Amino acid sequence: MFVAMNRFRIAIGHEEAFEAVWKGRDSSLSEMPGFVSFHLLRGDSVPEEGYTLFVSNSVWKDKDSFSAWTKSENFRAAHKNAGENRAMYLGPPKFEGFSAVEGA
Repeated sequence: MFVAMNRFRIAIGHEEAFEAVWKGRDSSLSEMPGFVSFHLLRGDSVPEEGYTLFVSNSVWKDKDSFSAWTKSENFRAAHKNAGENRAMYLGPPKFEGFSAVEGA
C-alpha cells in the first residue's frame, strides 16, 4: 500500500472556496488501476500564520499505481485549472509519500 499526501496552507477566509474546488473537480481517480480511496482533510486554522491546513490523502495499491496516475491524462485533466486559484494558497503544496510497513 502507498499513501500519497499533499499538504496545503490555505489563506484564512478561503477555506470554503478551496473545498468547493476539490468537490467540483472530476479527478477520475476511481478509474485508475490500483486506486483504493481518497479523502480531503481539513485541519485547524493557524491564525498567527494566516492559514488553515488541508491534506489531500489518496491510498493506492502500490507506489507504481500512484506513479502511473501522475503520468496519466486523467491526472493532467484533474489539475488543468490548478493555477487559477493561486490567491487562496500560501505557497505551493508539500507532497509526502508513504509506503505501508504494517497495517490492519
